[in-house]
Amino acid sequence: MRSAGITLGLTALVAATLTGCSSEDDTADYAAICVDPQTETRVDDGNCKDEQEYHGSGAGFFWFYMATRGSAHVPAVGGKYYAGNGTYTVPRERDDRTGGGSGSPTIQRGGLSKSGGDISTISRGGFGHSSHGRSGG
Repeated sequence: MRSAGITLGLTALVAATLTGCSSEDDTADYAAICVDPQTETRVDDGNCKDEQEYHGSGAGFFWFYMATRGSAHVPAVGGKYYAGNGTYTVPRERDDRTGGGSGSPTIQRGGLSKSGGDISTISRGGFGHSSHGRSGG
């Protein structure tokens, strides 16, 4: 009986820890979708193999970074996106809409709903691919 109580206690502790992982405070500063800039269409995240930035020419698939606390609409896979809602370059600083602060921003690459939606809603609570941005210099 004693080991069952310990197991139950550990299970509750792990559950509480995981619940904390999806809090709003842990939301990445930016979320990225994989896109084809030539057609301005969102494509499956699996097409973006690296962090190569798009600078206006060339073909291929690139990450498109959007501030997670804005009101931008994320299109469904296959849908058109609006280039004014983000950037093709890796953000180096936190966006004013993300709550300010100093240091490098956190970035979630991929893992957003394939059916699209509001960025502030669909970027929370998931276990997408994330990495920390780097400071320029």
